[in-house]
Amino acid sequence: MSTNNQLQALVERIERLEAEKAAISADIKDVYVETKSNGFDVKIVRKIIAMRKRDGAALQEEQALIATYMSALGMLADLPLGQAAIKREFGA
Repeated sequence: MSTNNQLQALVERIERLEAEKAAISADIKDVYVETKSNGFDVKIVRKIIAMRKRDGAALQEEQALIATYMSALGMLADLPLGQAAIKREFGA
């Protein structure tokens, strides 16, 4: 196969894949519209999907850090777990 033919074949493959990607993106958008119409919060569903893609250990580490930072900022004080942590930390 000549260099020109090889290049043309590669470009055509990329173009086909880009067209497939656009079709899949449109399908995903439709599913998000359906998700919203069924009363689900799309922003939260997107976050869950992103979380499910991640490595379990990295996700747990991130969640632990978020909880630590929220606790340091007093953002968990009104929750039962936050109250237990405050009691443990300060003996209140």
